[in-house]
Amino acid sequence: MNILEDIAMESNEKIKTNFIHQEIDKDLSENKNGGAVLTRFPPEPNGYLHIGHAKSICLNFGLGKYYKGGTNLRFDDTNPVKEETEYVESIKEDVNWLGFQWNDEPKFSSDYFEQLYDWAVLLIKDGKAYVDDQSAEEIAEQKGTPTIPGLESPNRNRSVEENLDLFERMRKGEFKNGERVLRAKIDMASPNMHMRDPLMYRIIHANHHRTGDKWCIYPMYDYAHGQGDFIEGISHSICTLEFEVHRPLYEWFLNSILEALPEKPATIPRQIEFARLNLNYTVMSKRKLLQLVNEKYVAGWDDPRMPTISGLRRRGYTPESIRRFADEIGVAKRENVIDVALLEHCVREDLNIRAPRVYAVLDPVKVVITNYPEGEVEWMEAINNPEDESMGSRKLPFSREIYIERDDFMENAPKKFFRMDVGREVRLKNAYIVMCEGITKDADGNITEIQCTYDPDTKSGMEGSKRKVKGTLHWVSIEHAKTVKVKQYDRLFMDEAPDGHKDKDFLDFLNPDSLSVVNECYIEPNYMDAGSNFADGIARYQFQRLGYFCIDKDSTESNVIFNRTVTLKDSWSKAKK
Repeated sequence: MNILEDIAMESNEKIKTNFIHQEIDKDLSENKNGGAVLTRFPPEPNGYLHIGHAKSICLNFGLGKYYKGGTNLRFDDTNPVKEETEYVESIKEDVNWLGFQWNDEPKFSSDYFEQLYDWAVLLIKDGKAYVDDQSAEEIAEQKGTPTIPGLESPNRNRSVEENLDLFERMRKGEFKNGERVLRAKIDMASPNMHMRDPLMYRIIHANHHRTGDKWCIYPMYDYAHGQGDFIEGISHSICTLEFEVHRPLYEWFLNSILEALPEKPATIPRQIEFARLNLNYTVMSKRKLLQLVNEKYVAGWDDPRMPTISGLRRRGYTPESIRRFADEIGVAKRENVIDVALLEHCVREDLNIRAPRVYAVLDPVKVVITNYPEGEVEWMEAINNPEDESMGSRKLPFSREIYIERDDFMENAPKKFFRMDVGREVRLKNAYIVMCEGITKDADGNITEIQCTYDPDTKSGMEGSKRKVKGTLHWVSIEHAKTVKVKQYDRLFMDEAPDGHKDKDFLDFLNPDSLSVVNECYIEPNYMDAGSNFADGIARYQFQRLGYFCIDKDSTESNVIFNRTVTLKDSWSKAKK
């Protein structure tokens, strides 16, 4: 059995190889890095991870597992103004929940601040870095354009001694924010704008979540990222496509430091880029997601309408469904937009196999079975999941008075309406065939009660039950039903590309109906007996004929809250057909 088959059997998921596997296989065939493969997932702890990060997690940890080298979790904590311990903990939880485990303890860029500083000193001594006194605005003005060379800073040719002195004083805190920066000395005429003397360090007087006030200068991502890979012995740095133009700088920093080191390391990291995940009806920008949270458009980072991993988890998505989604969309070299319906399809497919079925009525109307004995209760047998016989069955109480869904009844219904109407027979699932004989309305014409009769010879499982009718309805016994609250979630945005309009703000496309709350819904009393075989402890169910739902973490014994994960209708499957 090969490695790929072994992983597929262990995770019970199909793993697809891609062009990144081909690149790594080529490196291995040439015995680069001594045949070692070590990947990393390097999030900045300035927000919660979203579904785009989930794709990257699945890719990086999947590669590490496939090549049996593992994956490091490294936090890019180089901006103390935006980073918090809360985000660190949420990221660790998300990676674990998705089913992955990093090598050893989590790493932090801040672990390497001293080494990064020492290497910056080496670059200054080699004439490859200098301290610039100009403001950010002045530096930006001198950058030029891709076709017009930039202008050199008047500080570019400072002596090594002066640069060393100024850089040390920057570290000691002698200067204010923005007064000085350290820049790499590369080429102000390069057609690649990132090579035009990029910033390496800036001054930030702020408390860091791990180092406190020890540092007031912080490395830029382009400098810290590659050197973190170098320090950890990362063999392949898998980045999203926007970092393709940063690769020459990644390699310049590595090569410049290697030239200054007396001994060469065993592993030299290589950057490979892939297309990031773009999902319609969604925004992926952390800045915009933070805006939604801070301005109270959502109830927090884990609001079930958010595309964050914690939001999807709270909504009822499973880690298996997200891993399957990442596998379905694959790894591409070009940017594209994925239909959110595919993500919904993946969770439906997973929950269809594993979620127990229960009866719940969200918009009830009372039905009285007039010829059923008053006070009598029958316990009907109901299969917990027709897709999995091992989940067994449970008992449902049936009585004279029940609730059905209001839209399962229509007075004077058209011929192809296969639910309840006056004079029409329907089957109550797992119970009897009934016929509507009459209705009662209030002063406003609203139906308040439906009167039916039942055929006692049509109980499910009896010989007479084989009589066919075209409609089957779910129901709950009024006497026995439990009252719960249900939150029905829909897409947060009405537009396919909410942040793709130059003349409009993405907030203009917020869906006013993204959440509707039904405070009094009715569910069968023994729904907990149906089981919930999910390793993360979240209770998930299919409400028969309605959709998939999970119990929210804010539920109490006296106030059970269900979140709708997704409806039963699968637009993705229909589109494929």
